[in-house]
Amino acid sequence: MSSTQKKTLLQVENLSIGFSQYVKGTQKRVIWPINDMHVDIAEGEIVAVVGASGSGKSLLAHALLGILPGNAICLGSIMYRGEELTDKRKGQLRGREISFIPQSVNYLDPLMRVGKQVQIGLNKKSAKAQQERLFAQHGLNNSDGRLFPHELSGGMLRRVLFATSVREGVKLVIADEPTPGIHPEALAEILKQLKQFADDGAGVMLITHDIMSALEIADRVAVIKDGTTVEISEAEAFEGNGERLKTEYTQRLWRALPQHDFDTEVTGKAVVAPCL
Repeated sequence: MSSTQKKTLLQVENLSIGFSQYVKGTQKRVIWPINDMHVDIAEGEIVAVVGASGSGKSLLAHALLGILPGNAICLGSIMYRGEELTDKRKGQLRGREISFIPQSVNYLDPLMRVGKQVQIGLNKKSAKAQQERLFAQHGLNNSDGRLFPHELSGGMLRRVLFATSVREGVKLVIADEPTPGIHPEALAEILKQLKQFADDGAGVMLITHDIMSALEIADRVAVIKDGTTVEISEAEAFEGNGERLKTEYTQRLWRALPQHDFDTEVTGKAVVAPCL
């Protein structure tokens, strides 16, 4: 089923995010690192949000989760399942219907066995059994639950993060750079798991700087530059010399990847490829 035939799960329109700062004593100013960003995700769809470091990808995730700092100003429209995603609603859904897979495995407590960490927030009477089911679902052994984070490989730590973050009832998964600098085998496992979430009906937002990995599973790709959505295209458009891509920036970005020998001669302009 194409994304146009699926029910819209998340719709972000005209999103701007600013931060107020004090300058010269009591004077304030507001900086706007995100301006006029838009993206939408359907049920069972994977949308990759790609862009260079500092382009605003993680701020988008934090806005959706309601975890921006206190000095943040958030404007625009965020709709989830047809209703406005207010701050109150974000708090109610975060960790339940809306799941966040963080970028760093440092989110795990280094002094607590990983099995106990997965059990946090689960029903106390059935937490152990639920944790074991989650471990089995994510390719971990029951014995792994007795280990501390430093005793697990990078790929295993990622799977533990998935087990702590994505549970029954989750309808939207936000994965913030879940694949940086890991072994190709572990990368393949993570992409497979994200694909499984979508196959089970959840919408997935994959925030990444690695276009090539994202294209292995994404249905569509949203390209972000300087806090603004440049374009959103079907994943199939990222092929050849990028003739099917809508904007010059995305075409240049595609051609500048290492797989294309850093080709910037088409326009004669330099471009920073996000997966370098």
